[in-house]
Amino acid sequence: MVNHKPHGIKRLVKAFGYSWQGLTFAWRNEVAFQQESWALLVMFPLALWLPETPLESAILIISLFVVLIAELVNTAIEAAIDRHGDELHHWSAVAKDVASAAVLLALMQCALVWLLVLL
Repeated sequence: MVNHKPHGIKRLVKAFGYSWQGLTFAWRNEVAFQQESWALLVMFPLALWLPETPLESAILIISLFVVLIAELVNTAIEAAIDRHGDELHHWSAVAKDVASAAVLLALMQCALVWLLVLL
């Protein structure tokens, strides 16, 4: 059986392209992703400047990226559910609500991390 999937650098280039498409979609279609991205751009320099140690800076920066990651997963789940159909279904609502809760927890942990590190 012949495997036609790309390997090595070619696979990495294709994977990067798919990831870029996902980021572009989220940026163009998700206001929350835009807001969280702008927050990251503002807070990233603060995360480098305010803390006393490089480890504290890393923790602050990681907490910012966790929020974006959670938002992307939420967007993916919503897209998959919406693709399935427009009818209301209990489990579709549960999936969307749980994904949204993940974003809420990511935002809460980010705020808590920033408070703990800076205070």
